[in-house]
Amino acid sequence: MRYLPLNDTDRSDMLARVGVDSIDDLFADIPEDVRLKGLLDLPKRASEMEVERKLSAMAARNTAAGAVPFFVGAGAYKHHVPATVDHLIQRSEFLTSYTPYQPEITQGTLQYLFEFQTQVARLTAMDVANASMYDGSTGTGEAVLMAHRVTKRNKAVLSGGLHPQYREVVEGLSKMAGDRVVSLPADPSGTEDILSQIDDETSCVVVQSPSFYGQLIDLKPIAEKAHAHKALLIAVFTEVVSLGLIEPPGTQGADIVVGEGQSIGNGLNFGGPYVGLFATRQKYVRQMPGRLCGETTDAEGKRGFVLTLSTREQHIRRDKATSNICTNSGLCCLAFTIHMSLLGQAGLTKLARINHGNAVKLRKLLGGIHGVEVLNSAYFNEFTIALPKLAEDVVAQLADRGLLAGLPVSRLEPKNKDLANLLVVASTEVNTDEDRAAFAGALKEVLA
Repeated sequence: MRYLPLNDTDRSDMLARVGVDSIDDLFADIPEDVRLKGLLDLPKRASEMEVERKLSAMAARNTAAGAVPFFVGAGAYKHHVPATVDHLIQRSEFLTSYTPYQPEITQGTLQYLFEFQTQVARLTAMDVANASMYDGSTGTGEAVLMAHRVTKRNKAVLSGGLHPQYREVVEGLSKMAGDRVVSLPADPSGTEDILSQIDDETSCVVVQSPSFYGQLIDLKPIAEKAHAHKALLIAVFTEVVSLGLIEPPGTQGADIVVGEGQSIGNGLNFGGPYVGLFATRQKYVRQMPGRLCGETTDAEGKRGFVLTLSTREQHIRRDKATSNICTNSGLCCLAFTIHMSLLGQAGLTKLARINHGNAVKLRKLLGGIHGVEVLNSAYFNEFTIALPKLAEDVVAQLADRGLLAGLPVSRLEPKNKDLANLLVVASTEVNTDEDRAAFAGALKEVLA
C-alpha cells in the first residue's frame, strides 16, 4: 500500500500557514550553488544483487585505514580498540537499548550513562558532564549557545586553531540565530593574539588545545582575560587521549569543556557516528544542553538512577529547551566507557605517553628531510609540517605508494592559498617504527 498522506490542497494549506509560496522557499537559506538541480546520477531502480555488486566495486577503490601505514588525524584518529569493547556493546541488552524515556525500567542504560558522565568529568577536571552530544563539532556549537544564555551576550570569539569544521558549525548556528562570531585567521604557529579580541561585549572565547594544527595552548591567560570581562572560556579538544598527559582544561580555568571522544572505544567508522563530550561548572548546569543522569535511592533505600536534568525540547520544555539534541550517542558512550574502564587512569597515561613518544619519533624523521619544516615545538601526537610542494599533491603521490600520510590543510581550508603546502600528520600507538620509516622514505622520494 503506497503512503501518500497529502494531496495538493493539503500542501497548499500548509505552505500558506507557514507563509511561503512553494516548497523550494523552505530551502532559501541553502546557497543556490550547492543545491541539486535535478535527480542524482543514479539508476531509478536496481536489484539487491546489482546494488551490492556496484557498491562493493566502489568500496574496493578505497584504501582502508588498517591496510597501509596511516598518519591521518585532524579530529578522526586510528587507535587500537580492544576486542572486549565490541564484544560487550553487541550484547542485545546494550545494542537494542535506545533512550531512557521511562527511567524506572531503563536502570542499566542510566547507570552506564552515569558512569560515562563521571569519567568525562574526571578527564576534563570539571564539576559535571552530560550524557553526551552527537559529536565534538555540534557540541562546540551547543557550547557557544549555552555561553550566550549564561552571559546574556551574543558575541563569540573563535581561535584560529579551532578545527575548521567545528568553526563552520558555530558560524552556521550563529547565522541562523543572529549571533555575532569573530573568527580569527588560521593559526598554524600557535602565536595568535586572541587576548586582544576579548572585550565587554564578548560572550565566550573558543580555544582548541591541542589545536587543529597540533599546537598546545596555555589556556590560563585566556581564561583570566575572559573572566575579567565576564566572558566564558570554552576549551575544545578533538583528541581525548591527550587528556591522559596534558593539564586538563578544568584546572586551566575553562568554564565549558567540549570535545570529541571517538579515540576511546570507537573506530574511525567512515566518519561517524562519534560521541561528543561536554562538561561544565556546577553553577552553569541548568544551562547545559542535552541531559544529565543522576544517582539516587528508591523508597526502599536501594541505589537507583534517574534523569536529573533533561531540558530538551522532547521533554515538555519545547521552545524553552536549552538545545535541540534529540538523543544521545548511547552505544558510542558505552563503547567509550568500557574502553576507559579497561584502561583505568594508569592505562590512559601510558597510552598517552606512547602516543606522544611515537609523534616525537616521527617528527625527528620528517624534520630531517630537506625542504620539510616542522611548525610545532610542543605537541601531543599530532603536528603540522610545511612542504616545498602542494600538500594535496604530495599526499596523492604517497597514497599511490601505499601510505596515507596525513591531512592537507587545503582540504578543509580550500580558499586560503597560504595554507596549501601544510600537512597535518598524526602518529598514534598503532604506528610502528617500520611505518614511520616508510613514511619518511617515501616522502623523501616524492620531494626529491
